[in-house]
Amino acid sequence: MTMNYHYISLQHFFSRLITMRYINKWIIFWFDLLISLSVSLIGVLGLFSFLRIPYTQADVLKGAFASLIGSLIAFFTFKVYHGVIRHSTLRGLWRIWGVAVLKSIVLCTLLLVLKASFTPKVYLVGLFIDCVLTMLMLVTFRIFIVNMYNMVLLQFGKKRKQVLVYGTGDESVMIASTATRHIFVQDYCITGFLTFNKEKRNFRIAELPVYQVASREDLLKLVNRNSLDGILFPNLKTVQYEKERLIRFCEQISLHTLVVPEMEEVHNGTIKRSIRDIKIEDLLGRDEIKINMQEIACLLENKVILVTGAAGSIGSEICRQLAHFPICKLICFDSAETPMHNLRLELEDKYPNLSFVPVIGDVRCEDRLDYVFRKWHPHIVFHAAAYKHVPLMEENPCEAVRVNVYGTRLVADAAVKYGVEKFVMISTDKAVNPTNIMGCSKRLAEIYVQSLSLAIIKGEVQGDTKFITTRFGNVLGSNGSVIPRFREQINNGGPVTVTHPDIIRYFMTIPEACRLVLEAGTMGNGGEIFVFDMGQPVKIADLARRMIELSGMRVGEDIEIEYTGLRPGEKLYEELLSHKENTKETLHEKIRIADVREYNYQDVIRCVNVLSNLSLNVEIVDMVRGMKSFVPEFKSQNSEFEKLDK
Repeated sequence: MTMNYHYISLQHFFSRLITMRYINKWIIFWFDLLISLSVSLIGVLGLFSFLRIPYTQADVLKGAFASLIGSLIAFFTFKVYHGVIRHSTLRGLWRIWGVAVLKSIVLCTLLLVLKASFTPKVYLVGLFIDCVLTMLMLVTFRIFIVNMYNMVLLQFGKKRKQVLVYGTGDESVMIASTATRHIFVQDYCITGFLTFNKEKRNFRIAELPVYQVASREDLLKLVNRNSLDGILFPNLKTVQYEKERLIRFCEQISLHTLVVPEMEEVHNGTIKRSIRDIKIEDLLGRDEIKINMQEIACLLENKVILVTGAAGSIGSEICRQLAHFPICKLICFDSAETPMHNLRLELEDKYPNLSFVPVIGDVRCEDRLDYVFRKWHPHIVFHAAAYKHVPLMEENPCEAVRVNVYGTRLVADAAVKYGVEKFVMISTDKAVNPTNIMGCSKRLAEIYVQSLSLAIIKGEVQGDTKFITTRFGNVLGSNGSVIPRFREQINNGGPVTVTHPDIIRYFMTIPEACRLVLEAGTMGNGGEIFVFDMGQPVKIADLARRMIELSGMRVGEDIEIEYTGLRPGEKLYEELLSHKENTKETLHEKIRIADVREYNYQDVIRCVNVLSNLSLNVEIVDMVRGMKSFVPEFKSQNSEFEKLDK
């Protein structure tokens, strides 16, 4: 009973020890001082005895005093006791070397001042021996602390998962090295490296073995032999490089895949480098899109920027990217209170030097918009406010027109009235040959903005505002999009619901879409509709299958995929935005200009007035009929409004 009690107490002590952030620096200081004095008294004087070099008791006292003063001066000069010992690195050795050299110099100088009875040869030998032993013992002490901490962590810490680091490059070795391992992999135990390179076979790096595989079978044998829990990738580039080979192997054998994220991934204002699971967004992402940062900086410098829909997926990312430029003030405009509150907290936390104003307001409210433009006089407007969900807008068509068409008109008119320099509108691929209310409402918004821009150019409307429209497809991870929905279904145990086995979509990450929006905003001269290269289409069923496999589960065994049928207004295939036959080139290879029909501004005004009144009075059928009349390519699919096409 007593033995069991003592064991529990010991276990509790070590558990508290491994959860401590660091040992108090003054404890380290006193240990270092004790080591330094011991070196001088035991090491040097012991060596003098061994070599039969004569010394007196007075010399011993003088040596102890000189060593104490020298040690204090050296420690306070280089402050080696300030760092967290278990986080020590090789780069910290220079401080210990400095301590040893400075201490020995002060020691020797004081002994000379105190007239110790040593010969010049003894001084020289003693200085050298004291310097070397001091440095050696201080380093040994730190190695002992690191090894003891790791041993206690292994015995009393929580069970850590066994992982291999992919590759043998500098980043992989840095992650796996003893000195830096705690920064990245606190909850994992790195047991070696994994490579496809035969030349690295049977190598050891950072005292860890290098395993070479050539196939899925090799990997499976390695997993079973070493009880592996996962593979750790050193960065997102290696994830992209291996997405069709090693990551596929891992998915097929239900082996976890992890990655060390980029330094830019920030959470609550601090850099977050702890590893995470690889997400589907990491596999669908492409090479970073290059944009002209200098041109954008010149356009935005000292400007007041207004972002409508600022709390949404696209609007909030635009705000984050604008925060990196030398803007004068950022006006964040949105009707959603809680998301706006969250955005405010994020901007205050991450960008303390950013001057921004969160404004709650609705783009359908003309008076509220007029107040914002009148008070802050923005130079540039990014109009991202919109209703975007296809099935929901099919069921609420009047609201789609009120926000996407009427709201856009109010913002655009206010921009002209208050002399905005550039107005950049965010549109969608669903505006191309629309098959649903949402897509047609966005096409009508495009038509209004473009016709207003042309009217200004022709002198029919007084103003100087340049109107630019940007079109792109689905963005990865946006609010309410397919990937967060699939992720939630997988976490709940399934099933994962897909509307049709053949449905495809084009995807782009939110940051790259917003970078292209900024780039298009700089190159636009007014009246253009810029379309973005969305890359290769993705089959949604394949996307669901891969997300399930990335979660370490099997389709059909752990989680089912169910097909629910196309939703109202939903297309099977999205239009290819940047087809060379219907677009023109720009200086940016990822951006083209859509070749679309031009509308007369007065005709557009009459149409928008009629549709706005019909939507306000909730006269749905007449309103949709009017939309189809003005946008003849709008043909409803899988919708109650198909009857209006006959």
